[in-house]
Amino acid sequence: MKISYDPKVDALYLQFVDGKHEVTTLRLSEDVAIDCDPKGGVVGMEILSAHEHLKFAGHQPLMQFENLAVEEIAAV
Repeated sequence: MKISYDPKVDALYLQFVDGKHEVTTLRLSEDVAIDCDPKGGVVGMEILSAHEHLKFAGHQPLMQFENLAVEEIAAV
């Protein structure tokens, strides 16, 4: 899974499946969309106006991970 945030446009993308895929985008609202593969599996999720929807309140959130095996950590 990959989490990307673009502060210039305040957009967050959660990519659940590695690689490029043919997707159909389902809009849940004006700011939230789900990308699905041809079989209906969820590939990713985009959240626009992320600070508003995720309640960041002007700061970068602290991320906590539970029950995940980390094989390699690389600085981006």
